[in-house]
Amino acid sequence: MLEFLLERANYWVVIVLMMIGLYITFASQNLIKRMVGLGLFQTTICLFYVTLGKVSGGTAPILFGDDAIEHHGAGHAAEAEGGHAALDAVLAAGGEHAERVAHLTNTYSNPLPHVLMLTAIVVGVATLSVGLALVVRIREAYGSIENDEVNEIDLETALAQHAEAEKAVSEATA
Repeated sequence: MLEFLLERANYWVVIVLMMIGLYITFASQNLIKRMVGLGLFQTTICLFYVTLGKVSGGTAPILFGDDAIEHHGAGHAAEAEGGHAALDAVLAAGGEHAERVAHLTNTYSNPLPHVLMLTAIVVGVATLSVGLALVVRIREAYGSIENDEVNEIDLETALAQHAEAEKAVSEATA
């Protein structure tokens, strides 16, 4: 059981950090702290997806120069002959071609989650900056960034407007 937990330690860390960010977002009355909680939550989601894309012992899927041309051609030839079964047959037969095809069977990390998370980071930073700009505007309008105080001011304003509307209606009917 302990081995199971330790093998997946990065997932447990992500879950704990995600729940901390979610707790900060919902429990805090300070708008800046809420933005920090949202930032932490977004960061842990990016970390989770990057962790999913990482393959132990995997390398970047990049070929350079002549190797790229030779391996690219060998890969298409193997696919045309029947895919993985053809690759296995070539490897079993041995020879120079088998060595080149064997190089194609390296384990690669998937770059797609990493690329998507770069985009998510940019969107997250933009969203965070808009949120902070709104907090600045709320501070200018209400004089506070505490959610309770802002709600109290809104309630007092609504009650005052309602009292004025009732007064105007009673004067109009009289």
